Amino acid sequence: MTDSETETPLPGGDVTEGVVRVGDTVRRPLGPHSPLVHAILQHLEAQHFDGAPRFLGIDERGREILTFIDGEVANRPHPAWLADETRLVSLARLVRRLDDAMAGFAPSSSMLEAVAAPEIPGMPPEPRAQPQFIGHLDITPENVVFRDGVAVALIDFDLAKPATRVDEVFNLCLWWAPLAPEEDRTDPLRGVDAVARTRLIADAYGLAAVDRQRLVPTAIRRTERSWHLMKYRAEHDGGGWLRMWQDGVGERIERRLAWLEAHGERLSAALEAQSAF
Repeated sequence: MTDSETETPLPGGDVTEGVVRVGDTVRRPLGPHSPLVHAILQHLEAQHFDGAPRFLGIDERGREILTFIDGEVANRPHPAWLADETRLVSLARLVRRLDDAMAGFAPSSSMLEAVAAPEIPGMPPEPRAQPQFIGHLDITPENVVFRDGVAVALIDFDLAKPATRVDEVFNLCLWWAPLAPEEDRTDPLRGVDAVARTRLIADAYGLAAVDRQRLVPTAIRRTERSWHLMKYRAEHDGGGWLRMWQDGVGERIERRLAWLEAHGERLSAALEAQSAF
């Protein structure tokens, strides 16, 4: 095996395993979501969006081949720069560029069916707003590539699905504000003002006034649904989903819901006045 063929394991997230680097490419296992992900990446390439990997095909072992994007990623334990507001603004602007680039993308019904949420007894319904595009919806610190302190790319589109701009901004705030009590925050984000950072994200993204009014109700509803979805995936899919459930993700979601309900008025008030970015 040559150096260009040597497989170097890459830090994985909570669910996907077996991700490796081979030369200037990344190899990842396929799943039901893969046709949609490949179509997304091909669409973004056609739109000349430079903030995502390129899909290069399937290798001899049945893994997808993606371009490797060089840069700095906040793997665990998370670095102190996670709290840097300049990086946060650059990330919100990158996500806005991504969502704008996704306009006009029309995946097939089979692609959407493969990533649709299951019907779970007792789970609250989706927010009433109609999806506007296919969103990334997994903007964790591990899925953002920075260079020189600026967010340049998003990776790992495995959880992409139909979304609104409110859904996407909520997901961004969830991880980067963060929308969680102190005990459940990663170390660099303990003590930061999550309300102020939420406002900073909304401003940098350019979230419309009507969408700012929907952010807190959407966050609460998405959090309520998340508990049911995580429990279902732990019971039916096992693997990383089961490990997260056993590690207490259900209790963390419940604490997040309580935090959102306690701080919802402050969040909404902070979002009311829109700044120009």
